[in-house]
Amino acid sequence: MKVFVTGVRGQLGHDIMLELAKRDIEGVGVDIQEMDITDPEAVDRVITGAAPDAVIHCAAWTAVDAAEDNVEQCRKVNAFGTENIAKTCKKLGIPMMYFSTDYVFNGEGERPWEPDDPAEPLNVYGLTKYEGELAVRKYVPEKFFILRIQWVYGLNGKNFVKTMLRLSKDHDTLTVVDDQIGSPTYTPDIARLAVDMILTDRYGIYHVANQGLCSWYEFAKEIFRLAGREVKTLPVSSEAYAAKAKRPHNSRMDLSRVEKEGFEPLPSWQDALERYLKVLPEEEK
Repeated sequence: MKVFVTGVRGQLGHDIMLELAKRDIEGVGVDIQEMDITDPEAVDRVITGAAPDAVIHCAAWTAVDAAEDNVEQCRKVNAFGTENIAKTCKKLGIPMMYFSTDYVFNGEGERPWEPDDPAEPLNVYGLTKYEGELAVRKYVPEKFFILRIQWVYGLNGKNFVKTMLRLSKDHDTLTVVDDQIGSPTYTPDIARLAVDMILTDRYGIYHVANQGLCSWYEFAKEIFRLAGREVKTLPVSSEAYAAKAKRPHNSRMDLSRVEKEGFEPLPSWQDALERYLKVLPEEEK
């Protein structure tokens, strides 16, 4: 089997390529330097030339706050770029996997979001990722995987864990938002499940995250505890922490479809964080 992967210089794409290699599955990885997903002719030429059996699409505009001031640029990547890839997958008759986000929901209440709940994006990033979902469902309606993920961190690139560790070097006290609830999720764990899925025809929309819930405040405290950092951590409300884009208070997601479809669920977020800190290079701690 040959799997074509976009966004391989990002956290998730990088780990999906590693997971494919671990299983001796051929992976063809590209990023913007090799294929600009906003150029439909380039997308068709590169993917068709690679002749893959499936596409895993990780490339995305992920700068959530910057998206508020760059709506069309964000849409060009997340919606139209995804549409370009979906059209080529349709032409080739191959499955497509697309990574979306809990930001497609309004982020209110306390009930876990289910895969079939109606979308109501609360910011530009969430809206454009949902538009990407619609494109996938339109062009590859019978051969798609949509994986909604959240609070992602890994070895490649920037993330919350690295930011907290960096700030803890120079600050004795840090304030962290405590009224947003979700599941921190480790990219190698997502990658393992994604490759499990792409080898099957159990298509559909899945919610994917490490097990268990916490606030960003609780996540930060666990990071400092496991890393042995003496940092006074203070809770603060979302309203007190000014951000351009609105964030969801409720990022709880119903993960049960993964297990119902016969896939192994992800471990707990605490287990994942402990594994991550063991492999994180010292200079990034």
